[in-house]
Parts: sequence; C-alpha cells; structure tokens
Amino acid sequence: MFKNHPKGLPVLFFTEMWERFGFYLMLGIFFLYMTADGAIGGLGLDGKTAADIYGTYIALVYLTPFVGGLLADRIFGYRKTIVVGGILMGLGYLGLGIPREGTDITLWLSLFLIILGNGLFKPNISTLVGNIYNNPQYGAKKDSGFNIFYMGINIGAFVCNFIAAILRNSFGSFSPAFIAAGIGMFVGVVWFLFGQKHTVEADVLKPAKPEDESVTKILVKVFGPALAFALFGWFGIQAVTAAISGTPSTLFGSPASDAFLFACIPVVFFYGSLWFRAKGEDRERLGVLLPIFAVVIVFWAIFHQNGSALTEWARDYTNRELPSAMTGVADTLRLVEQVDVPKALPASVEGTPNYFHNIPRSEWPSDASKLQLLSTEIFQSVNPFFVVFLTPLVVAFFAFLNRRKKEPSTPGKIALGLFITALSTLVMIAATFVTDNGATKASALWLVGTYGVITTGELFLSPMGLSLVSKVSPARLTSVMIGGWFLSTSIGNKLSGMLSGLMNAFDHKSGIFFINLAGALLATVLITLMLPRLRRVMEKYTQAPVAERPAAEACPNESSSDAPDTKAVTGE
Repeated sequence: MFKNHPKGLPVLFFTEMWERFGFYLMLGIFFLYMTADGAIGGLGLDGKTAADIYGTYIALVYLTPFVGGLLADRIFGYRKTIVVGGILMGLGYLGLGIPREGTDITLWLSLFLIILGNGLFKPNISTLVGNIYNNPQYGAKKDSGFNIFYMGINIGAFVCNFIAAILRNSFGSFSPAFIAAGIGMFVGVVWFLFGQKHTVEADVLKPAKPEDESVTKILVKVFGPALAFALFGWFGIQAVTAAISGTPSTLFGSPASDAFLFACIPVVFFYGSLWFRAKGEDRERLGVLLPIFAVVIVFWAIFHQNGSALTEWARDYTNRELPSAMTGVADTLRLVEQVDVPKALPASVEGTPNYFHNIPRSEWPSDASKLQLLSTEIFQSVNPFFVVFLTPLVVAFFAFLNRRKKEPSTPGKIALGLFITALSTLVMIAATFVTDNGATKASALWLVGTYGVITTGELFLSPMGLSLVSKVSPARLTSVMIGGWFLSTSIGNKLSGMLSGLMNAFDHKSGIFFINLAGALLATVLITLMLPRLRRVMEKYTQAPVAERPAAEACPNESSSDAPDTKAVTGE
C-alpha cells in the first residue's frame, strides 16, 4: 500500500488512525456515558442536558483547528504542534476515565484538553501529508497518498466502537473504554515521534509577509468580541430575563447554548463585512462561498445527531436482541451488554430499564435474569462502514456521468447532498410511525438505512465544500474562508445537540425528524435557486473545469485528480 510513496506516509497514516480511534471511540460512548446510571459509572444526566453538552463539545472541537493551524504556521511548526496536541488529547481521554459521580471539574477539564488538543493536532497532520509530496519525485502520487491517509481515518472510526463495547461489557464501566482512547492516542504520538526523521523536511514554517497580521492581533480581533458576546450570552441573558420577568431564563435552552450562539454573532458579522467591503472579483468570489457556508450548517446539524438523538433511538427504541445463532459469538467477543430483566411486573414501567419501556409486559423474558443485547455504540460504526462501501460506487457514478458530459457542478453536488440528507430524515420519520411513536421496538434496519442514506449525502457534500473553498477563495483570504467553513460546521454541530435535546419534547417522536426534513429541503431549495450564479462565478474564477471529488475527505478509494488544497483537508 505504501510502495512508491514517501516514507513519511506510513508514519502519518498510523498516527492519524490511532488519533481517530480515540476521537470516535469517545464520541461513540459519550452520550451513553452521560445518560447512564451512576451505578454503572455514568453521570445520570437527562437526555436534553446530555445532548446540550454533546453539541457544545463537538461545536468547540471544530473551532479550535483555526487556532492550531495559525500557531503551527507562524510559531511552533507542524511536528511540535501535533505532538503537543496528541498529548493533550490523550490526557483528556484518560481524565474522562476517572470514576466520578455526576459532573465535576475533572470532567470539564478533560473535555477542554481534548478540544484544545484536537485543534492543535487535526489541521497540521493533514498539512504534513500534503507537504511530504512537495518533493518532485512523489508529486504525481499526492492524490493517492491522501486516499491512503483517509483509509486510516475510516479504519480508526470503524474499529473503535467494537473495542469500546468489548471493554465496557467486560468491566461493566465506561472508564476502561475512555482509557483505551487515551492509550491509543499515546500510541499514535509515540509512533509519530519515532518516525519524525521521515517528516522533518515537510515541517517548513511559512515566512510572514509584511502585510500579515500578528498571531496576537488575529486572535484578539476574532476571539475578543466572541468572548465578550459569550459572556453576555451566559450571564447577561439570564440577568435581563430576571429583571423583566423576575425569573432568570435562557433563549436557546441552556446557558451554554446561549453563550455559544451569541459568541458566533461577531464572527458571522466579520464574514459578512468581508463581502460588504469587497469589490469586483473578491466580492463575486465571497458571494459564492458565504451562501454555501449558510446552507451546510443544516447538513451538519442533521449529520451529527448520530452521536445523540440516533444513539438514544438505538439504545431505547431499537430491537437489539440478536438471533440465537449470533448471540453466542457476540457474547464471546463481548459485543453484547447485559440488561437486568425485572423479576416482577410492577404497576408501572417506571424504574425499569429504558429498554423495557416499549416491550409489552407479556413479552418480557421470564426465564433469565439478564437480557443480552447488541451494544449501542456498535451502531456508530455503520457510518464509516458505508463510507468505505459506498465510495467506489459514488466515484463510479460520477465517472459515468462525466463520460457523458452530465456530471453536476460542485454546487450542484452540494445541492444533491442536501436533498439526499432530507431523504435520510424520511427513513427515521417512517421508523417512528411504524413503531407507533416508539411504543414497539424498531428493527435495526431503520438505523442502518438512515446511516446509509445520509452517508451518501455526506460523500456528495462534505469534500465538495472543502474543495470549493480552496478553489474559489481569493488567494489572500483562503485560510480565512476555510475558517468560515469550519465555523459553519461548528454552528451545525451545536444545533445538532440542541435539536437532539428535543427528541422527547414532542408528543410524537417524529417531530425532531420533521424539523430536520424541513431544514434540509429549505437548504436544498435555496442552493438550487443559486446554482446558475454559483456555476457562472466558478467557471469565471477557477483555472480549469471543476472535476468534482465525490469523496476526497473520507474516501480511501477515490481516484480523481482534483485534490483540494492541503490546508483545506482537515474536516474529517
């Protein structure tokens, strides 16, 4: 696999594989950990609070790469920044493994370390991948090198949930799984350190230009107003509402949500002012990107409900009982969790495990003290499986259209991705009605189906956006506009947590999925209406016809030659 590639590629491949192993292992069990009973090592939080924390976490994870890339570019270099980031993430995962009763300072400190560490690690390892191919000897292999690199992402994301299930079921606690994430991260750091001699030539600081602003000035300009607005969102909103009504309240469900969304206001204003002040070519280019930033918020708001709303659906509303032929193997592999079966039929299901709330009492097992169920986190491996499985099909589909000169433009593919995302919400809407609003267990195929559909939308949309940003941005604003893409991702991630918190707020559980459907369809309509203008500007300002890359960001088998700028490839 690594033959005829730079010796630094296997170093970066396995480093990234272990980093993503820890990252997605943590995401796969984080919501479960927060909502589990304290008796089994959980925090005992309600679903709405857990979804809010989850959304805030993944929102901040996608904001800090802006800082990490800036510090590596200007001050520390890529290798040092990667090592520090990896160590911080490893410590954060180990911190989550500390047994605790409810939330405490060690929980928030651990999350902070992971968020900061990810920002230092993630953008810079992708940059190194691009830089090791700057040698003319390997230049022609750059695209396939990125393909191999992203194989590491998907291997780590697929395997980690099985390891989490094995450890959680073997020890009856979440702590060993979090510790495994930390150990995996440290393995990646050690591997990277031993292989540094193969990446040293790729670690080249970019000399600052006279017109470049200092790191301090940039951070103050961007994060100063954001911090002020965040403080107002956290404290000011409650003070104002208390003065008006006598009772402090929030606007978006929690102080954390208010703080984050208010912090985004000056940053969004900054991007809007760029377009407002721009003239001529710059104005046209920015006028293409900003609407796309707006609509992709909807995609991420839906996509990242996989770790919250869809995890709750998998845990409580999906039939996770395995066929008898599979139970023995799954139990041997420790992929099944044990759920206590009530010994008597109480007057109410309250106080019984959630899994039994929608099973008729006549169907409760009477001959076993525990029920064996497929571990919930295993469903988190369905998405990376479909990434690997569907990528060749998507690539072949666009190649087929390209040969007939009918391949959609990049904005067209983004529109298709949003429409496919809307279709994925229909799968879950159907599931809520088939199960009579969750009164009966749903087949696991409903979740597999929705993951399959939305992964197709992901392959149409996510790599398209990064590629588009790198091509259309004014050269002097490319990094700033990539930051705008991640801002959109971050806002969408936060909204995913807020929406997931509404899972049980409606009389019918389809409510949240109808909101998702409406948002995806509205975003599809808006970008479709803009397609003529978007195509015109792209044709005007890109040097060559845009050969879209249906799966560059997360596809191990993609063969297109249209690779995005290496600084843009940090979204996975």
